[in-house]
Amino acid sequence: MSRPVLHEYDMGPGVMAFSTTRHGGVGKGNYASFNINYYCGDNPDDIEANRESLCQYLGVDGHHLVYPHQVHGDKVEIIDRQWLEAKSLDERLSCLEGKDAVMTNCTGVCIGVSTADCIPVLIYDPEHHACCAVHAGWRGTVKRIVQKAVTAMAVEYAAAPQQLMAVIGPGISLDSFEVGNEVYEQFELADFDMRRIARKYEKWHIDLWMCNKMQLIELGIPEANIHVAGICTYTHYQDFFSARRMGINSGRIFSGMMLR
Repeated sequence: MSRPVLHEYDMGPGVMAFSTTRHGGVGKGNYASFNINYYCGDNPDDIEANRESLCQYLGVDGHHLVYPHQVHGDKVEIIDRQWLEAKSLDERLSCLEGKDAVMTNCTGVCIGVSTADCIPVLIYDPEHHACCAVHAGWRGTVKRIVQKAVTAMAVEYAAAPQQLMAVIGPGISLDSFEVGNEVYEQFELADFDMRRIARKYEKWHIDLWMCNKMQLIELGIPEANIHVAGICTYTHYQDFFSARRMGINSGRIFSGMMLR
């Protein structure tokens, strides 16, 4: 069995955090070679083979690899022991439908989100040993999903922003994310500091990395605790999936976290 090639992040000894690359799987064409997302048109057999490979690498079974069907919204799903033990497969899939962030304080469970130019944000609370994975596309960023996820962690785990660590993973960069006036206006209406997040070339460009970093800092997470991977998926599409470069019928990056 092939082994997934992961881009890992150091968030401390209590957690494993990573983003998958395109390498180390069995997928073909625009899904080559490592994709585990069910909703992008890939061959189901290849998805299952890649899932099994990742689970084997992580040392978990498929029941403990949890990720939602995202809709560019701002809803968060809490994964606890009761969720894992009490819900059938259909119930779990139903609960994960329409969610764009997942969080847990359970060890031995890998949670994550899927992206291909959107921004994955991974958050870890070392004090309460809890974590959250967030899918922040431009729509979710406008809705401030990363701030809503941090607030949900505060409610559920008493997580204090000053203690949190965060990773902003591979996603489209400012230089590559050209947008129309209607998208620019959505950020402007949401009271973002356009001088910091936007730049005008022939058209407007938006810095989603900075948008999400600013949201984290606004909540009180120290800037020193925020790591920006700085990997542009559009530029590095040979290593990381990019829907804007390859089309929507292509694979997705999985950015995951697992508490030890």
